[in-house]
Amino acid sequence: MARICYSYLEGPVGRLLLAGADDGLHLISFPSGHTARTPEADWIEDRAPFHEAVRQLRAYFAGELREFSLPLMPKGTAFQLAVWQRLREIPYGETISYGELARRIGNPKASRAVGLANGANPLPIVVPCHRVIGSNGKLTGFGGGLPVKERLLAIERPARRLPFD
Repeated sequence: MARICYSYLEGPVGRLLLAGADDGLHLISFPSGHTARTPEADWIEDRAPFHEAVRQLRAYFAGELREFSLPLMPKGTAFQLAVWQRLREIPYGETISYGELARRIGNPKASRAVGLANGANPLPIVVPCHRVIGSNGKLTGFGGGLPVKERLLAIERPARRLPFD
C-alpha cells in the first residue's frame, strides 16, 4: 500500500489539508464544514509531494489559474467518479445546476444522486463542485460551508461572461 503524505496550505478559504501519494492527490479538505478531515494516524507529514499542487492552488486563489493539471486519485464509486469527471468540464467562472450535471452524465433524473456525489467529492476546488448550484440559481450545500463556496465563486467572478458579451 502506498504511503499517504499530507501537508497544509493557508489560503483565502482557510487552512486546507492536502493528502496524497506518489500516484497523485487524494484529498483536499477544508478546515470546517461537514466534510472537514484531519490526517489519519498513519499518514506522514511531508510538503515535498505537494509543491506543484500548492503552486497551482496559490495561482488559482490569485486569479491566475483557470484549470488545474495535477495527477488526481479520488476514491469513489463508478457513479461518483463519472460525476467528478464531468465537474472538471465545467468552465472556470461558470455554474450549472444539479439537474444539468445529471443530464451531462446521461442520467437526467439523477439530480439528487448527483448532489450526493458532489457532496462526497474528495478534491474540492481542483474538481470544482463549487460551480454547481440549485436550479433556482441559489447556492446550495457545500462541504466547506456556503461562505467558502461564495468565496470560490467570487474568485472566479471576473471571468463570468455576461449574456451581452
